[in-house]
Formats: sequence, structure tokens, C-alpha cells
Amino acid sequence: MSRCPLRWMSSCVSGCLLSVLGLSGRIKMSDPCSFASFSTCLTKHLNLLLHVDFNTHVIRGKVQLTVEALEDRFSVLVTCTVPTLDTRDLNITSVSVNQQPTRFTLGSKHSFKGTPLDITLPFDLSRGQQVIVEVAYETSQSASALQWLTPEQTAGKKQAYLFSQCQAHHCRSMVPCQDTPSIKHTYYAQVSVPKDLVAVMSAVRDGQEVDPQDSSRIIYRFRQPVAMPSYLIAIVVGALESREIGPRSRVWSEKEFVDKAAIEFSETETMLKTAEDLAGPYVWGQYDILVLPPSFPYGGMENPCLTFATPTVLAGDKSLSGVIAHEISHSWTGNLVTNRTWEHFWLNEGHTVYLERMIGRCMEGEQFRQFKAMGGWKDLQDSVNTFGADNPLTNLVPSLQDVDPDDAFSSVPYEKGFALLYHLEELLGGPEVFMGFVKSYIQRFAYSSVTTDDWKNYLFTYFKDKVDILNKVDWNAWMFTPGMPPVKPKYDTTLADACIALSQRWIKAKDQDLNGFGESDVKTLSSHQLIEFLSLLLQEEPLPLTHVKKMQEVYNLNASTNSEIRFRWLRLCVRSKWEEAVPLALKMATEQGRMKFTRPLFREVFTFEKYQEEAVRVFVAHRAAMHPVTSGLVGKDLKVDASSTARH
Repeated sequence: MSRCPLRWMSSCVSGCLLSVLGLSGRIKMSDPCSFASFSTCLTKHLNLLLHVDFNTHVIRGKVQLTVEALEDRFSVLVTCTVPTLDTRDLNITSVSVNQQPTRFTLGSKHSFKGTPLDITLPFDLSRGQQVIVEVAYETSQSASALQWLTPEQTAGKKQAYLFSQCQAHHCRSMVPCQDTPSIKHTYYAQVSVPKDLVAVMSAVRDGQEVDPQDSSRIIYRFRQPVAMPSYLIAIVVGALESREIGPRSRVWSEKEFVDKAAIEFSETETMLKTAEDLAGPYVWGQYDILVLPPSFPYGGMENPCLTFATPTVLAGDKSLSGVIAHEISHSWTGNLVTNRTWEHFWLNEGHTVYLERMIGRCMEGEQFRQFKAMGGWKDLQDSVNTFGADNPLTNLVPSLQDVDPDDAFSSVPYEKGFALLYHLEELLGGPEVFMGFVKSYIQRFAYSSVTTDDWKNYLFTYFKDKVDILNKVDWNAWMFTPGMPPVKPKYDTTLADACIALSQRWIKAKDQDLNGFGESDVKTLSSHQLIEFLSLLLQEEPLPLTHVKKMQEVYNLNASTNSEIRFRWLRLCVRSKWEEAVPLALKMATEQGRMKFTRPLFREVFTFEKYQEEAVRVFVAHRAAMHPVTSGLVGKDLKVDASSTARH
């Protein structure tokens, strides 16, 4: 489908508000993953009135969009029909503009962009004028943003549960909107849920009351006064409890996890203050953390005021606090300064990884930052190997024309982005100097959405006395060339040396050498170092089966409850064709749904030819309980026809 910008249609012969061409004839910018245009018409505010129905697995409601025209009306010659709002599998029942019923049409359905909603305005608009467009609608049972869990799929086993995941382009399946990160708006929400359940959103809580239409339900109210893109709208409904973990933070989860989570995230306020020292004031007010059920597909999600976290971070040893440091960092890089389209996703994630590791530097020391950066380089290598070194999706700035952004998701924008920023840090004067730029960049572009060119132009402006250095950077190789970066940073290996030495012992060992290994090998290694040790082995040829069996005998890695360790260990075992590890790998792939773990584990078993059919069988048996994004991508990995994939 062509990249058509958004247009509000006038019923008058005099024309329409938005079009492909402006009065001057210049071409409008657009987002290849959206039907919206962000240069002619903007949503300023959303007012949501939602009714969550656990019986039918739909959300019914209304959204009132306050929309502002950025240009005067167009000439009578403009007669083209151009989409307006993004929708996906929504049942639209009525549309009104300033309380006047108006005509609307739904366009052709696109494979991943959904269906454009054309709205006919009953009057003309001029630049600066605002209208309130109200859309009454109902979501589909298969809405890609929503996962409905049965009581059996929750920790408590008694109450149903709903959570959303809108990034990158799934908000349109929950709310008709201009679903592009280029447009930011505030929102207010009133959410009706059964009285035994609690609703929370990516906003500040604003009270609750018995639903006047149904005394068995409660309406929860939320306000988000800071403008944000649609992908950050989030809702959770379940049997939730909370504990205070700081002066501006609570942790939310089912009661089975809440106390453990409160201990795990006890350093949240310290991290927040550290991030403020580095990047400037935290503008979102509340910073809460919600621990989701195991099927949540990501490690974390930076929803404002309410970070989502996978329960796989509850390792009990704080080794995975980097997940929260990462999501806290998004409060500045991603949420406050946002990529204009998903082609510039590295601006969100590369800067967030950089800030996350600067927080780690402040709390744990420079050697720790260097150590984490080394691990990130291995993750990048793994992604490049998976996609293929010539795959354009390994570009730092890929083209997403006709590409589903979910298919492009990998560690590339995170770690290739970080590697570029670290390379620039080395060239321009070190961490303090470069962090000064990052803080200034955040201040300059706060509350807006930016492109790579915006970032690069500001970099050259900020370092105007070092332009000669910047001009020597091979920008084309970094930005628009697939594969690994053109420069590999020289990281301090101090904390990695023990991991490297132990991994080399295992790689070089003959069968007669195996008795030389013992439990004491790993006694002094931190969990971070044990993860690095296993990562190093995964970069090599598979170990002989005798070796992994001996490793289990002396290190007892099967007993580890740290998900990052367990994930790498099971991959290592399956690669070495240890058949006893196959059911353990498939169990981990299905007992939680974090894609970082689930997809590679399924791929490893699928690659073990003897168990290829078993991998498919287990996936088919469990896919209905998976998040729709996870089931779709695992299905592609295992070459299972997507049309036969059941949806919950």
C-alpha cells in the first residue's frame, strides 16, 4: 500500500483539510507504518470511556479526539480520498464531530497496518481550529494489542486478567487514533471493570467510583497531562495489589508476586535520582512498576507512570535490575524525546541503553559499564547472525516501507545504537563530555519526536569545535549498511577476563581433561559473569556432549532460577544435542512468553533435526495461550502457517 498521509474530508465541494500536497505543492512527510500524516493535522488530546468485558473478551467504548488543523482548507481541485485514523479489527458503530453525526468509511485492510478510517467533516476548518471527533467502537476478540488471560493463566488462578502491549503499531487495535510516534497527545480515561478487579494505566490515578450504570462494576479514572505517543497508552485489569517502594513509586502485581517484587525493586528511587542527575528532572510524576503474568512478550515496557516488567526479572539476586534501569531511562529517551517513525527506533533504544549503562556506571563503577557493553556486543552479533549480515533490517536506520515493525524487532537498534554512541564518546572526550551532549539533546528535543537527521544536526551543532572529528566518522557505514558496525570498540575486559579464561578452558578441554573442572570454578563469579561465560560459549562451535554433561555435574546449572542463566544454559545443551535438555528448553519456552527467551529456545530445538516436529507440536499446543505478537513470530520461525495459528 502506498504511503498516504492523513486527511480530514470536507463534505463541501470546496475541498478537504488534508491532502498529499500542501498549498505550496511540497510533499508531506508520512510514516510507512501508519495511515496518518503528522504535518497537517494533529491529535492534541484523547478522552477514553472504556467498558472492559471479560465475558466476550472485548473493550467497548468511545474515544473523543481533540484534533487541531495545521493548515487552511485546500482548493476545490483536491478530490482524492486519503485515510484519516488508524484502526485494526475494530467495529466502528458511529462517528460525530463536535457532537454532529457524520459520515465515515473504512478502507481496505492492510496486512499489518490495519484499516484506514475516513471521516467526512460537516464543515470547513482553518489553521489552528480544533474539533472533537467522537468514535464509538468495540475491539475484536483477536485485538493484537490485548491479551486476555483465563484465571488458570494467572498466578492466583481465581480471576481473569487483561493487559495491553501497544508498541509498535498495535494501539490502533484498541483505540482508533493517529497511531504514529510522530504525534503526541495527553489523555484522560474512565475505565469500567468488575468490582473484584483493579485497573491501572500509563497515567496518574485520578480516583474511582461505583459504575452508575452497573453497581457490580467500578469506574477507575486516569489522567496523563504530559503529551505522549499512542504506543505508550497501556491498560491492565486484574486482581492487583500494590506496595510502596519509594516516595513516588509503588510496585503492582498479583498478591503472589507483590512482596518479592517490592524487594527486587527496592533500589528504584536510587536509580531514579541517578537518572535525574544524568539526564534532568523526571517529568512524569509517579514511577510505578507492574509485574505482569509470564506471557508478557518483553522484558519491560516503558509505559509512562507505570513500567511493565516481566516476572522473569524476579531472580532474587538483583542481577536483572538492568531491566528497570533501562525502563527508567526511557522516561527521557523514548518517552520525552521520541523517534518520529520506527525507522529511527535506534534513537529511542540506543540512547536508552547508553543512559542505562551510565546509571550502572554511577552505581557499580566504570568496569561494570564496560562489562555490560561487551555483553551487548555479543547480543548484537547474535542478532546479525540470525537476520544475516546482508539483511537490510540490520541497518541502524532501516527502511520499513512495507515491513511490519514487529518483524524488524531485534537487538540491532539497542546495541548498534549504543556502539555508535560509545564510539562517539571515545572520539569526543569521554563519558562526562558525551553525557553532556545527551543531556542537552534531551533538553533540546523534550516533548517532541525526532529523526536521525535532527539528532545528527544537533550533534554537529553541540560539538561545533570538533566538526573535523565528526566528519571522519563513516556515517553511511554506521547508519545505512547492514551487518556489524564498521568499528569495534575496545572495551575494558577486567570483569570479563575470568569468564574468558573459563570458557577457553572448556573449549580446549579434551575428554581426559574434564576431571579438572569443579564447583570452585564458578564460586567467585557473579551472576553477570556466569551469564557472560555462557554467552562466550554460545559464540563458539557446540561443545561435545560429554562436556555439557560434565558442566551440569560440577556446576548444576539446571538448578539455576536466574532466567538469563537458564536460557543460555539450555540453548548450549540443545546445541550439543543433549536430548534430556529438550523438554527443559521447551518448558522454559512455554512457561513464560518473553520473546528474548521463547523465540531462540524454540529455534534451537527446531534446528535439532530429531526434535523439529516436537518443537512444532509443543508450539501448536501452547500458541493459544501466547501473546498474539509472540505466537505470530514463533510461528514464522518454525514455518507454521500463520493462517492456522489459533488466536485467544
